Amino acid sequence: MTYGPGQGPGPLPLSDEELSDLLAGHRFGVLATNKRDGVPHLSTVAYHWDPEARVARISTTADRAKVRQLRRDPRAALHVATPDHMAFVVAQGEAELSAVSEAPGDEAGRELLSLEPPYENAADEKAFLEQMVKDRRLVIRLRASRLYGTALDVPGRAGGGS
Repeated sequence: MTYGPGQGPGPLPLSDEELSDLLAGHRFGVLATNKRDGVPHLSTVAYHWDPEARVARISTTADRAKVRQLRRDPRAALHVATPDHMAFVVAQGEAELSAVSEAPGDEAGRELLSLEPPYENAADEKAFLEQMVKDRRLVIRLRASRLYGTALDVPGRAGGGS
């Protein structure tokens, strides 16, 4: 389909289930937090989406700006786009922070481990848990109170025009 000047495909609303599926189908997004002066702070992050709990889990280190900002103001949003940028979803809500992993195999370390594919070798799992302590890692849990987004009505695209 050809569009004239200033014309293009229109947006298609996505259901809550379609938005959740879009989040579940990707691993990278952009986390928006709030700086002290109100200016948004954006970070590219890897995340794991739990559709039943409506929680995005993000591994990070305790010294990151996003952690300081979320301690002060827990409001955040995670933006995820399809590779072709023809659809996007935003998970908006409040974030909570796990404890920092302080001992291999502690609760924070186990939650971090749950975000990874299973290790076949127990020594690799042990090394992972030790590294989480060395890195001072924790989990950001973004509890989505709202999902929103759209897809462009492009012919040939699932849900798109004729």
